[in-house]
Amino acid sequence: MGKPLIECVPNFSEGRDPAVIEAIVGPFKEKKGCILLDHRADKDHNRLVVSLAGEPEALQDALIEASLLAIEKIDLERHQGGHPRIGAIDVIPFIPLRNIPMGDCARIARGFGERFHRETGVPVYFYEEAALRPDRKNLEVIRKGQYEALKDHITDPDRHPDIGEPRLHPSAGATVIGARTFLIAFNVNLDTPDVKVARRIAKAIRASSGGLGHVKGIGLALESRGITQVSMNITDHEKNALYRIVELIRLEAKRWGVSILETEVYGMIPAGALIDSVSYYLQMEGFESEQVIELALLDKLGEDL
Repeated sequence: MGKPLIECVPNFSEGRDPAVIEAIVGPFKEKKGCILLDHRADKDHNRLVVSLAGEPEALQDALIEASLLAIEKIDLERHQGGHPRIGAIDVIPFIPLRNIPMGDCARIARGFGERFHRETGVPVYFYEEAALRPDRKNLEVIRKGQYEALKDHITDPDRHPDIGEPRLHPSAGATVIGARTFLIAFNVNLDTPDVKVARRIAKAIRASSGGLGHVKGIGLALESRGITQVSMNITDHEKNALYRIVELIRLEAKRWGVSILETEVYGMIPAGALIDSVSYYLQMEGFESEQVIELALLDKLGEDL
């Protein structure tokens, strides 16, 4: 049995300045025990998504270093972008990967939240499995109205942070920290500049509006490209496969005379999620992940780690 490993996917509110992006990801490249799997920034979202894996202690140390740099370089008072946010370091989820239960990840998240506030002065909200209140389990509830609304309402008892005084950091806002299962950030780009169409489609397919279970979605304009996007988080790909989501979006888009231009995975994705969709579109019968040679080799090698 190997060491406990967790994944962490911190989201920072900067997707346009290469120098700031490079500064933020620097600690993740340098910290021993922390593996930088992926990082990508989107100018329209104005957001940086980082995928990390490693030992819990090393990850937390690197997160503090990167967060202090983000606070120094990001000002929410001047930030504009398509993606909802309440903080310079907007959200930090911890995800169990190997030899660690979800309960331990939730405890790590809460302990890190206390350290994060102590070292940064940024108020903290807990969500998903680390939530201290049932009504804060869903991230969208905490982020309602985004940074601009939270500035006015953080003094309301219902919107007090879980850690820290009921006031935002003057430039970095607030941060949401939690523990959750693996999710897929999945985007579908449409060949229309009309954001109303993307928003209607997002409403039709997301679970909260009566669409597909385990799907969260919003419609956004990608102004740099003159198109729109249905931006989604898939919280359980085994219960709603990517191909099913794509085909429902294709059907809804047809109502408006719109087509799918392309799809996009933002960050990391489990191999099983891709295999499900490849099997569907290629009409493979009984295909299993063990038939992929690289996955079979990794599985055998993993037994010795």
